[in-house]
Amino acid sequence: MALWDRIRETLDGWRGSSVQFDSGSAATNSIELTKRHPVVSLSKQGADTGSLRVNLSWRMRTSDIGGRQKHSGGFLSRPFKFFQPETVQAHTQGVVNVDLDLGCLYELGNGDKGVVQPLGGFFGDMNGPPYVKLSGDDRFGAPSGETIFINLDHREEIKRLLVFVYIYDQTPAFDRTHAVVTLYPSNGPRIEIALDERAPQARSCAVFTIENTKEGLTVRREVKFVYGFQAELDRLYGWGLQWGRGYKTKA
Repeated sequence: MALWDRIRETLDGWRGSSVQFDSGSAATNSIELTKRHPVVSLSKQGADTGSLRVNLSWRMRTSDIGGRQKHSGGFLSRPFKFFQPETVQAHTQGVVNVDLDLGCLYELGNGDKGVVQPLGGFFGDMNGPPYVKLSGDDRFGAPSGETIFINLDHREEIKRLLVFVYIYDQTPAFDRTHAVVTLYPSNGPRIEIALDERAPQARSCAVFTIENTKEGLTVRREVKFVYGFQAELDRLYGWGLQWGRGYKTKA
């Protein structure tokens, strides 16, 4: 057996023995949930109390919406800049006509179920059921994006949550938005989930679930794109709610 094959075999064996819960990166103070490492325990890192902040942000590259911009001075004057696409922050209507919304399906321990989302004005409640609160509806790409707050001091009353993102009544563009959902627990590293799988025609995405089990609160990456809206996510995860067409008031 060649030396390289032995090294590769050793590395593969080491990967296979990796722990189920990632402990985060000391350099960036963050955990990235991926297909390979999809689960993290909030309880095991002492982050199952206080306020859990969930933020949606995204950006687009100029190469995605209008081709690479030309720079004065030519390639020789800026050789490395040639390989670096410029980024356009947020999702202003001048850049792309897309309105990304953040939402959350909830199921409480007493059986109550519902949704927190901008559509329909279901902004939730932080201090009463469902203990989930949406900060507002960002339609124009503010740098802060959209944020959901979850009151984990009432974790015993929460059975499960599904946080999702959908495109409101506009052209599907998940494959161009480079969206990231970030969780900021009360303790320990932040948790990042990139919506980086190509699904150009999808209109909704189940991002992650939070489940309250005997092991405590667990976050699981989902990143499942669907071509419909909330009703399709509902069927996929068995929520059993009744859905109808909704509209936003004019901004």
